[in-house]
Amino acid sequence: MPKFSLEKFVKADVETVFDIAVDLDGLQRAMPDRFPFIRTLSTRGNVSVAEERRIIAGKNLTMMTKHIVDRPRMHEIFVIGGDSKGSHIIERFSTKGTGTKITISVDLKMTMLFGRGKIKDDFTSMMDIFAKLAEC
Repeated sequence: MPKFSLEKFVKADVETVFDIAVDLDGLQRAMPDRFPFIRTLSTRGNVSVAEERRIIAGKNLTMMTKHIVDRPRMHEIFVIGGDSKGSHIIERFSTKGTGTKITISVDLKMTMLFGRGKIKDDFTSMMDIFAKLAEC
């Protein structure tokens, strides 16, 4: 089961980067090839539940997710149903100089087989897109 961490420095303030990362509708518009479907089912305070279709390393996954937001420091995602149930992703954001350091910790529980390197590359590419959106 793939478990890894990634870091990325973005030349934008932490609030801007954080807002991009937690905007589910915005993610679908900005990255339709990675997030072909996202529907927020409920939001209460800092917790949202969503139904998502997500492309990871070329595989189409259907999942139910719970998002917990601690603005602007952390976005925690629990996969509570679907293809990768039990997965956990933590995105941490911190100010570093004139920009933002993003650290993503990924613990994927997968029923499908595909290379760990492909999954890590997929998340790295997604972080690059976050950076490009924030730095515009």
